[in-house]
Amino acid sequence: MTPVLLAGVIIVNLALVSYTIGILSEQRSHRVGRATLNWLRLGVILDITATACMIAGSSRGLTAHALLGFSSLAAMVVETSLAWRHRSAHGDDEVPGWLHNYSRLAYGWWLVAYVTGAFLVMGAGGR
Repeated sequence: MTPVLLAGVIIVNLALVSYTIGILSEQRSHRVGRATLNWLRLGVILDITATACMIAGSSRGLTAHALLGFSSLAAMVVETSLAWRHRSAHGDDEVPGWLHNYSRLAYGWWLVAYVTGAFLVMGAGGR
């Protein structure tokens, strides 16, 4: 595994931690607090960085996993934008049901991409 791909793997694991803290916080409290929003923003920054590393370190073109990864990143960018918009407009009010459900759906989709990538790396023997 090249150093840039290794960096991408490490960074995507940090994105997993950040997204998980942010989403679990929202799911438990039904609110988007300042800390929740910061964890989601950090997750997006880490995810974009990891994606850039993986693109730079990959010799493959556009694959099914790449499309899955891009779509899951987009889902989390939308999630974070909607959370930020809700926080800006409604402060610490409870999130509406549709946003609560979208958060779960976007995070679940992101986890599918994450797990798929992990299996691909394990199947390649870390190459």
